[in-house]
Amino acid sequence: MVLVKRIILSLFVIGAFIGYSFHERQEGREAIMKVTNSNTKIINPQISDTPGLYSGTPSVSLVEYKDGAYTGSVEDVFYGNIQVRAIISSNQISDIEFLQSPNDRRTSIEINSQAKPLLIQEAISAQSANVDIISGATDSSEGFKRSLANALAKSR
Repeated sequence: MVLVKRIILSLFVIGAFIGYSFHERQEGREAIMKVTNSNTKIINPQISDTPGLYSGTPSVSLVEYKDGAYTGSVEDVFYGNIQVRAIISSNQISDIEFLQSPNDRRTSIEINSQAKPLLIQEAISAQSANVDIISGATDSSEGFKRSLANALAKSR
């Protein structure tokens, strides 16, 4: 009888592990969508090729940046760190590079591979760190915003 109970308990634990693994795998495949921040103003929005993003004339930035490359702070985003470098040319954000991002779990890699281009595109369009959060990548989005804001503060 004790052996039967142990076998049943073992099967339950194995089943729970398989269920958890399947759930984690499915969570990483969920669509990532942009959640609009009410503070973001977009003038003359038009639908872009990227779902959830707008193209068109970005809002005018009153901040002037000094040309150069500025490294932002390292931000802890639960599954790892995020750090970005802002490239400023002609007093505008021309590019943003991720120096660090969570990459030790398959789910983190999948989520960030989808979120990073969206965050970069939006920050360049907005010419600031005030970008919308990417649903499914909330921690990464917040870390991106903080690191980019730190880099841009250094460029003033």
